[in-house]
Amino acid sequence: MTGESLNITKDQIDKLKSVFPEVVTEGKVDWEKLQATLGKENVEFNNERYVLNWAGKSEAFKVLQQSTTATLKPVPDESINFETTENVFIEGENLEVLKVLQKAYYGKVKCIIIDPPYNTGSDSFIYPDSFKESREEYQKRIGEKDEDGYLMKEGFFRKNSKDSGHYHSNWLSMMYPRLFLAKNLLRDDGVIFVHIDDNEVHNLRLIMNEIFGEENFIAEFIWHSRQNVDSRALTGASIDHEYVLCFEKNNGNRIRGKEIDKTKYSNPDSDIRGPWMSSPMDGIATKDKRPNLHYIIVNPISKLEYEPSPENGWRFQRSKVEELINEDRIIWPKNPLSKPRFKRYLNELNNDFTGFSSLLDVDFTSQGTKELRELMEMETLKFPKPTSIVKTLINQAANNDDIILDFFAGSATTAQAVLELNKEEGGNRKFILVQLPELCNEESDAYKAGYKTISDIGKERIRRVIQKIEKEDRPELFEKGKRDLGFKVFKLSSSNFKIWRGNEITEDNLETQLDAFANPVKEGSETESMLYELLLKSGYLLTDKVQKISSNGKNPQTEYYSINVGELIIALDKITQKLIDKIISAKPKKVITLDKLFTGNDQLKTNTVLQMKDVEIDFKTI
Repeated sequence: MTGESLNITKDQIDKLKSVFPEVVTEGKVDWEKLQATLGKENVEFNNERYVLNWAGKSEAFKVLQQSTTATLKPVPDESINFETTENVFIEGENLEVLKVLQKAYYGKVKCIIIDPPYNTGSDSFIYPDSFKESREEYQKRIGEKDEDGYLMKEGFFRKNSKDSGHYHSNWLSMMYPRLFLAKNLLRDDGVIFVHIDDNEVHNLRLIMNEIFGEENFIAEFIWHSRQNVDSRALTGASIDHEYVLCFEKNNGNRIRGKEIDKTKYSNPDSDIRGPWMSSPMDGIATKDKRPNLHYIIVNPISKLEYEPSPENGWRFQRSKVEELINEDRIIWPKNPLSKPRFKRYLNELNNDFTGFSSLLDVDFTSQGTKELRELMEMETLKFPKPTSIVKTLINQAANNDDIILDFFAGSATTAQAVLELNKEEGGNRKFILVQLPELCNEESDAYKAGYKTISDIGKERIRRVIQKIEKEDRPELFEKGKRDLGFKVFKLSSSNFKIWRGNEITEDNLETQLDAFANPVKEGSETESMLYELLLKSGYLLTDKVQKISSNGKNPQTEYYSINVGELIIALDKITQKLIDKIISAKPKKVITLDKLFTGNDQLKTNTVLQMKDVEIDFKTI
């Protein structure tokens, strides 16, 4: 206690930092960054405080803040157990997908693991090559497709050559908005792991410090990824490692740690205090540094004297050692040249875990290649991560019922790791994977085998993992109804509804805008696609339970959809007073329907609004 009253300024800055950690640097508010975060136009980053800056940073904020009307279209035919699974695979551009997921998944993801482009000079990824392009121009560019409907690489991607003057800036502009949106999806106790190598590890650390807060840094893990020495290196150094940067959402959380090996504890002398292990009494300080830890210990029975190492001294002060002697916890060596040790009891452990090493001792990249080749029965993608490293990271951050997100999914290593961990432990972790429908090389074996895109490879890998697990079935590990061997496929798509742009009405588009107002449903929109768009934009998960409630009679038809056991009801085909009475009797919290269903019957709509209000049901029409 200082005896001083509350520092109001510091308290306000702390509150601001809890909401916008990226705008506080070295205890000071970065006003330019705050303005950019809140959407101010044309902010110039020119202050003199310690800050990461790059060409196009203010534009990266604009890209981040632009809302989207896109949605996710369900694809049951490419899925397994679509109606019941809680695993999700989304095909689409990941920045748009992250925006689409914001409302439904805000604060719900426990662990994020991503393996983004390393910016080696040969990577192709999405970044604004023209910072002056409009939102419509950007949407048109990312929507460019070939005759077969596949995204065109020349329209969708840009190769980021090292010859570019904005080489690092382009990569930072690509990563910043994605990491920012990803943070929103993390739970308060959530953790993110990002794979990277020497090309951008320095910049990645800085932007993650900015987005997550420097105080939320957990570790920069080093993974020995290369099995054989690289003799091609011009520098003469073989770079045999990569990094995994780990940050937490909020300061005070921690990763799991390494489980203590309790097999080292035993009770050979039948000590009434239970199992114990022998621990050394050596210290870590010289006599000059800690003279109180340098003294002679005497065995009270044999009278043998034991001197400490001059470099280390003893672990405990003299009074503590005397306490251990009185408690009969010292193990006296028979050899006078050896040193005494002490008993450490199992029941004294405050935690079942100790520190987790920042050196990752798992499989090499070559093992990831081997795993994928054996599973797919051919060469598909080069150098995927081995499942062992993903399992290791998941075990450090996610428990049995948590959601794991990977929005640079590649060949879907993360999905395989989650499914196999669940099989091994009887868990129920869920995955959400996002992958671009990036075209494979037409000369590759994968393309010739029918895998047109990288997302096609990822989906097939998940199917094969599920088939493999089913053959090695261990249902006894799972609670009844908890075993999930499936995944839902969704594809990023434009909205099923026309967008009313009242502030953009001109003489030329007046008729189009009036049509959008009268009938907002786009021609060709499918009922199930509209259902999932409304579900997502109402804040419900893609895996929340959807029930079709049908009419009675010889030819029953779907009357409405019930979400989360009647919490939300969506009616898309027809509206009658009888159906409204049925919906009200189900006692939902919210009801959504299409305004066009009331066309020609304004009285029914007015009565419906009043009836819903009377029973406190939130009623919306689209």
